Amino acid sequence: MVCLLPASAAAAPASSPAPQAPTPRITLQVIDRTGRALEPDRLGAVQDRRGRALSISRLDLMLSGLQLQTGDGRWVGPAGWHGHFRAALPDRHEPLPGLAPGRYRALRFAIGVAPEANHADPNRLAPGDPLHPLVNDMHWGWTGGYVFAAIEGLWQFDRASAGRTGGFSYHLAGDINRITVTLPGPLQLAAGGTLRLKLDAGRLLAAVDISKDGDSTHSRGDDPPSRALRAALARAFRVEALAPQAAADPRGNATASGAAPIGTTPYRWSVGAHLPRVTLPADNPLTVQGVALGRQLFGDPRLSRDGRISCATCHVPDRAFVDPGRATSRGIDGREGQRNTPALSNLAWSRHFGWDGGRSTLREQALRPIELMHEMGDRLPQVVERLGRDAALQARFRQAFGGPVSAPRLGLALEQYLLTLVAQDAKFDRVMQGRAQFSPAEKRGFELFLTEHDPRQGLRGADCFHCHGGSLFTSQQFASIGLPRLKGRPDDPGRAGVTGLESDRGRFRVPSLRNVELTAPYMHDGRFRTLEEVIDHYDHGVERTPNLDPNLAKHPPAGMGLSAEDKAALVAFLKTLTEVAETHRIRPGN
Repeated sequence: MVCLLPASAAAAPASSPAPQAPTPRITLQVIDRTGRALEPDRLGAVQDRRGRALSISRLDLMLSGLQLQTGDGRWVGPAGWHGHFRAALPDRHEPLPGLAPGRYRALRFAIGVAPEANHADPNRLAPGDPLHPLVNDMHWGWTGGYVFAAIEGLWQFDRASAGRTGGFSYHLAGDINRITVTLPGPLQLAAGGTLRLKLDAGRLLAAVDISKDGDSTHSRGDDPPSRALRAALARAFRVEALAPQAAADPRGNATASGAAPIGTTPYRWSVGAHLPRVTLPADNPLTVQGVALGRQLFGDPRLSRDGRISCATCHVPDRAFVDPGRATSRGIDGREGQRNTPALSNLAWSRHFGWDGGRSTLREQALRPIELMHEMGDRLPQVVERLGRDAALQARFRQAFGGPVSAPRLGLALEQYLLTLVAQDAKFDRVMQGRAQFSPAEKRGFELFLTEHDPRQGLRGADCFHCHGGSLFTSQQFASIGLPRLKGRPDDPGRAGVTGLESDRGRFRVPSLRNVELTAPYMHDGRFRTLEEVIDHYDHGVERTPNLDPNLAKHPPAGMGLSAEDKAALVAFLKTLTEVAETHRIRPGN
């Protein structure tokens, strides 16, 4: 109950202390020693111990246990603190809650997480937690545990190799690889200030001789690269002069627009504990009415200019929401698109949408095909006007969203429906839950899927998990996978068309492998018609592009040389990711 009082009665007594404003938090920032984001894929940016030219495409660290030493020798810090550093995002700030301003003698923190956190189930963590797998992309998935440090890139072979490059992928993981970094002070912390650490990335790789030590660590803990990197990490940091905290981006402080309209029924959206917890859009709460309206609109051809093309025309529900058999879908007037129709499942966990990641919200992505001339070929105002002439549809919009048909509400309705398409009950899931068993071929395929390919270390796997690990079967990243250019097809810049960076040319979003048996043809341009063709590409068809993903570039130039039996086993395993085989359908519903 809210009680309104006259101003005189509501005034606080003169003796009451004035409310105190909260003390601004101190934050931690880790940056490269140059003060800039690492320049990816530029050979010579760093060197190894032998002076070979290297480039770094990924440098991620998991930090924990930050503490500062007071003047009397005590170590203090935020209990249970964890943070994540990514060289590609140098402006990231991690809050240090409860850390008091003052003068300190030294600083220490761990690279890695404590055993109790390392072996816990990350899928139960709250969205936004630094240890949440979608926040840090540093969890191994079903094999358990975090990657503490991930350093990946390309390196140039000796001069006799005519500039040929390979890849390196150094991952430190496992409790043995957790190290403590101690940095001397003095440090003067101010309220609202930033404790800034500088990391010398070049020092890390200068400790490694790639040709001698190998191009992959496999996180074993006692191989030469792991030992060298642990020692180098302990010496690679220094404290920069403390700086005022950067002003927050006002676009990141937008508040949700409100609750669901009166009279709607909340939609019961739930997933199993084997998928990460996720936050649904706060400004578009799912309702039974909104989801049903979105489902209706998904199949409505009035969204297209010629009244013949609906979302479901190219995203066929009974075929995992793809356009089966077509390399690229056809829109109005038979116009052929440039890219393959992506599957629609588990979109609630996606950060970017489209093959190039050009859209950051699902509602934006849902509306985009309406105005593409090779898809639905219309304009949103005309579509809204057309739908608005349907009195029954107008009534459904008012019931679900409290207002008439509009472009924003059209996007919200489609978003609600698409969020309900969750793939989570394939045979793989039932095996992981102890409700089913792999066949011998499927088990062998899973082993190959999880095993790196490094013949020098006696490892002969398919090395799929780096990009398709975890219960979502996607890294959510963008990668160049060495696809040769197709004759007669225009060059597709991929991610570079969004970012404008030449280093992103030919990089595309890593798709989920869930329902991959049903989503042929494959790749962004639909060039491969079968899973066997896809495996052959990774086995021996990868083209050495300048920005090839390091986890592919580190494979032998001649390829992995998988046997026919191993390839068949991989296919068998991939088919265990098919959802409910008897219907081949992702079923939205309560």
